Amino acid sequence: MKKYLLAIVPLLMSGTAYAACSPDYTGVTLKVSTQNGPAIASALQAAGKLWEEKTCGKVEVVEFPFGDLYTKFLTAMSQQTGDFDVIGFVPAWVPDFAPFLSTMPAEIQQGADWEDIHPVYRERLMSWNGEIKSATMDGDMHMLNYRADLFEDAKNKEEFKAKYGYDLAAPKTWKEYLDAAEFFTGAHGAKFGTAEAYKRGGQQFWYFFSHAASYTNNPNYAGSMFFDPETMDAQINNPGWLRALEEYKKALDFNPPGSLNNGSGDVRPLYAGGTVAMNLDWADSGVLGATEGSIKGNVRTAVLPGSTEIWNAKAKAWDKFDTPVASPFLAFGGWQLGVPADGKNQAAAWDFVALTISPAVSGKAIVTANSGVNPYRLSHYSNLENWSSIFTKEEAESYLGAQRASLDSPNVALDLRLPGFNSYTDVLEVELSKALAGEVEPQAALDTIAAEWNKLTDEFGRDSQLAAYRASMGLPALK
Repeated sequence: MKKYLLAIVPLLMSGTAYAACSPDYTGVTLKVSTQNGPAIASALQAAGKLWEEKTCGKVEVVEFPFGDLYTKFLTAMSQQTGDFDVIGFVPAWVPDFAPFLSTMPAEIQQGADWEDIHPVYRERLMSWNGEIKSATMDGDMHMLNYRADLFEDAKNKEEFKAKYGYDLAAPKTWKEYLDAAEFFTGAHGAKFGTAEAYKRGGQQFWYFFSHAASYTNNPNYAGSMFFDPETMDAQINNPGWLRALEEYKKALDFNPPGSLNNGSGDVRPLYAGGTVAMNLDWADSGVLGATEGSIKGNVRTAVLPGSTEIWNAKAKAWDKFDTPVASPFLAFGGWQLGVPADGKNQAAAWDFVALTISPAVSGKAIVTANSGVNPYRLSHYSNLENWSSIFTKEEAESYLGAQRASLDSPNVALDLRLPGFNSYTDVLEVELSKALAGEVEPQAALDTIAAEWNKLTDEFGRDSQLAAYRASMGLPALK
């Protein structure tokens, strides 16, 4: 059996040096597909060039709009067309894709490179039904980004404390977040306080989930954020979710005009260009702010705000905590690579995947602007020198520290992964958009979503969905 890539020749200071045609894939052309670039696609293209140099094979990167990926990939794999050798996709789709994906070879699941992947990605998001079905190539979570020049300004600090009664700092709760957003809107060096995504189809629901995690991801009742882990009844209309929606909507008051039409791609330049004092986003905002924006040197990152109250879905009451509990939400969870089982070049495909996610190649991708690749390896967080090309020391420590703290948090909140994910989120976005636009009251919107989610669960099969949900939340099977 051909040995898969176990030892990648390191990237040298002057570039990349590989033994020619090792292993030899002369005559093999890999079709690698993901979303339109530059994000992710450009990283796969760069890895493809390295793989071609190393193996003498060829890589063709095929790009599609994000909205087309799920259908194109699932259709091709279920019909066994053999169209793709490697696909780049979303962790939420693993439950639907897993039956059609090959399992990662055991040879790749060992050694220092394997152990270097953060356990949350390696043990949770890359696994389905006890098998490793995908490989993380990008680490994703939502974080709070803020401007050091504004938050550390002596006059701002004085005026903030006089108005709100506590020190101006990176918000630890959502109340503090709204206070800071209000303070900086139209004053104190910023045009607006914050920026979030509210656009339907613009990754809106992940921003909503980030608010909700703080009020629904209860450490006293694990796995109950989205559904009751014992009955599979939808929880999205409980008081925790209601508070989250009300505050998510309230933040619109401190966003730039027209923010109902802003997707995640619009949120980043608003922060990087200095228009807002803060934003919520993936790690891309930090890199953009440090490399292409007007706030260079002032990029700061923090764990998402938490709460001293979290709804207990079992007790039907608020559990209270002495200090804010952080529930950092792994929104999206990062891009993953999979190898369709109907692909004709299995060994070569996994060899390409192993090279792409290797410490050397991924270490270069994470500091490349617009690659879309964010840290996911332990070495990515610890190697500050690697980040000196784009960040100051203070920026790097803040940026990497917030991500590592989020992943290491005892109450980290994993994203929803469930068969039929798109059906659930389609329903959610329709009603969520109505609530944000003021067309329906928040509770009514959530009640409608809950009812539709329960119908979908029954259609997919409540018992099978419950088993899948518990597995995705890291809970044992019910006896």
